[in-house]
Amino acid sequence: MQTNVSYILLFLGIFCVQSVYSQEIGRSKIPTQNIKKDTLPSIKKDSILTKNRDSLLLKNKDTLINDSIKPKEIIEGLITHDAEGYSIQNAKDETVTLYDKAHVTYTNIDLKAGIIIVDYKNNTVYAKGIKDSLGYHQKPIFKQDDQESEQDSIIYNFKTNKALIYGVKTVQSGIITYGEKTKRVNDSTIYMRKLRFTTSEKDKPDFYIATNKAKLIPGKKIIVGGSDLVIADVPTPIYLPFAYFPLTAKRSSGFIIPSWGESNSQGYFLQNGGYYFPISDYVDLTVLGDLYTNGSWGVRTQSTYKVRYKFSGNFSFRFENIKRSIKGLSDYSKSSNFNIQWSHSQDSKSSPNSRFSASVNLGSSKYYRQSINEFNNSQYLNNTLSSSISYYKKFVGTPFNMSLTATHSQNTNTEDISMTFPSLQVNMERINPFQGKGGTQKKPIQKIGINYSMQGEYRINTKDSLFFKPEMFKSAKTGLKHNLSASTNIKAFKYFTLSPSISYKDVWYFDKINKHFDATIVNSDGSLGAAVNDTINGFTRFNEYGGGISLGTQIYGTFNLKKGRLKAIRHTIRPSISWNYRPDLGSKYNLQVQQSIDPTDIQTYSPFENGIYGQPGRGVSNSIGISLDNVLEAKVAPKDTDSEKEDEKITLLNNLNFSTSYNIAADSLRWSTVNASAGTRLFKDKLALNLHAILDPYQVNSQGQRINKFNTNILRLNNIGATMNYSISSKDFEKKEDKTKKSGNGAQNTPDVFGEKMPTTNNISNHNLNNKTETTELYKAKIPWSIGLAYSMNYSNNGITSGISQNSLMFSGNIELTPKWKVGFSSGYDIKNNGFTYTRLNFSRDLDSWQFNFNWTPFGLNSSYYFYIGVKSSILNDLKWDKTKPPDRVLY
Repeated sequence: MQTNVSYILLFLGIFCVQSVYSQEIGRSKIPTQNIKKDTLPSIKKDSILTKNRDSLLLKNKDTLINDSIKPKEIIEGLITHDAEGYSIQNAKDETVTLYDKAHVTYTNIDLKAGIIIVDYKNNTVYAKGIKDSLGYHQKPIFKQDDQESEQDSIIYNFKTNKALIYGVKTVQSGIITYGEKTKRVNDSTIYMRKLRFTTSEKDKPDFYIATNKAKLIPGKKIIVGGSDLVIADVPTPIYLPFAYFPLTAKRSSGFIIPSWGESNSQGYFLQNGGYYFPISDYVDLTVLGDLYTNGSWGVRTQSTYKVRYKFSGNFSFRFENIKRSIKGLSDYSKSSNFNIQWSHSQDSKSSPNSRFSASVNLGSSKYYRQSINEFNNSQYLNNTLSSSISYYKKFVGTPFNMSLTATHSQNTNTEDISMTFPSLQVNMERINPFQGKGGTQKKPIQKIGINYSMQGEYRINTKDSLFFKPEMFKSAKTGLKHNLSASTNIKAFKYFTLSPSISYKDVWYFDKINKHFDATIVNSDGSLGAAVNDTINGFTRFNEYGGGISLGTQIYGTFNLKKGRLKAIRHTIRPSISWNYRPDLGSKYNLQVQQSIDPTDIQTYSPFENGIYGQPGRGVSNSIGISLDNVLEAKVAPKDTDSEKEDEKITLLNNLNFSTSYNIAADSLRWSTVNASAGTRLFKDKLALNLHAILDPYQVNSQGQRINKFNTNILRLNNIGATMNYSISSKDFEKKEDKTKKSGNGAQNTPDVFGEKMPTTNNISNHNLNNKTETTELYKAKIPWSIGLAYSMNYSNNGITSGISQNSLMFSGNIELTPKWKVGFSSGYDIKNNGFTYTRLNFSRDLDSWQFNFNWTPFGLNSSYYFYIGVKSSILNDLKWDKTKPPDRVLY
């Protein structure tokens, strides 16, 4: 009897174990054909077991114990697993073995490998690859949330979340980590042995940082011990006692390593070193500084901001305190310059009926020419600074719109500065008050359109030395101008268009000029007395009105030809003649003043002569304008005579224009100069050629002044100029040209003859390059190249002296010697002065994980060079070597 009971208890134990694993098999959907059945024979139930149990034994358990004590589950989620090869479930050892493309998921953990063994008894999972004649493949790939790693083998404990990993490869924020042995303590701490850190994605990395031990906190940082740099598996003498790598997915603050160099005038220096501040998700700040051993220094701040779907922009401020030579020496000089730049753009979706934009570039006129920071070298030839801040508003439902603008224009050669702060413009769109029902405009009166505009300005003209000083506002001028015009057009004689128009202008000023004679003033020639200007504040105004009419038409002429592919030539002529009249309204505002000690020496002047919108016109304006425009086109048949393509229209001459005017009211010199211009595009729009000329019908006297006497040759050449832009590349010689990938400058665009903007050695945005290894082929006989040419010539003749005032040729180009070697150049030759212009050469080499740049200005006042070799990745962009030799500026 006891023996039977033993068999029964053994059977029940096995049955319970099989029931548990049958549930797991049902969940994971794994076939159970590989599970062996129990060999024990079925045992009949003993009648003793069916005996009624004692009712005391069936008493309910204590409810307190039931409710308060609940066993904690070790496995918190459902484990699912499958495999393409086979699955073996061992009920005795409580293990599941998966083979070939095995896959296990548990909560946020995803594990793939060649072989996976799940141990339910010890709450572990073991994964490894498959080793066969082809090698070791299907290595385990462990993924938890957004973190993923590849390793040779791994043991993971579901209960403790600990893991032991061999041959791990993980990617954290662009840094690839290889480790021989890794111990995962928990989700936030990992210890590693014999590590290699790199950003190279090659199987054999171009470089790596080798260390014996490290601590990794996923998504935050890596802290390593003593480490050294290995390049191409060759250890270097570069050793670090410790290292810290941030791994945050968000922007983080940190130091920016400066570049170093030596200058003849400033000594040794550090440039562009500083600190980066990620202030918020919308704005950041970069602060960089320069320091020189002779006491010179500079600072540069830059901030970028962006609010999605609203606006974006950037702001920068630069200041340099430059000292040349050493204080006490004869060649010592000092200069302080600054520059402010601001760019702002508004998303068009944020406000369709209003927009705000800014483009600011202002500062010291000598900033770019005296700056010794490599960041400003590309702007050395810039001789103009301009700014504009504008706000535009359209009033929906009305024809009115408004713009408020602040502008700035600065000539760095003359140091003249002109500002409008601000300028208000109100415009009314053209309205047709007499149009018919439904907006019909058939009759001339229905076509009458009215335009109105109002402009107000506060204008400042000053010098660079007075910029941002109270003196700059003393010469400020203000004014307000109203313009009202009406026009229509009439069809005349079937082929002509007659366009009459009238206009009215009203100008408001808030001060005027009143002159008086001062006999105490001593003139430059020693004489006494002169007229002195007095500014009288107060509202004043003047108005002007006039009218005109123009007559124009178009004449077409076609010449049919049968010579080769040329089928026809079409000549379009657009003649136009206009008449404009304005009465003499200025004389009623004119005043007179004595201008010398001679009482009869009287000067007539206008009290509005210093106004920003000028003064009333003097005398009657009664002139006739004549213009003649020409366009020449050709029709060419396709090359393939059997093709169904249509004939191609080619423009032979974009324009050939002439214009002049005749002043009926003038008593002499009634004819104005004749202006002529011509332009064309040749060689499939590769060459753009433009000509312009000024012809004068009158002679000049010995002082170069025009006299009322015609030239014997009818017209005298006063000025002529020519510009040519040409671009050509190796793609132009390819037989099958991919038009979708066609690049380069056509005749509409000027080639970048000054070359591309040179990257700086320490520009943090410069290193965010593609760090992936690209598969390239040798060019063999093909070497991609491109060349851009720009020619400019100007000839002037004032009747006494003549000559070429400008004659220069500029050129630039790029050559790809290999798929990863690139050479660029930009220069020019001044034909008149027989010398080369500003010349730059740049060499670059793509070293896969590294980047090499060398920029060189070989000669001239701006001679300098910049050498850089460093890691592309922004994470390790401080792993570099750069050398800078700035230009030796001359402060003047």
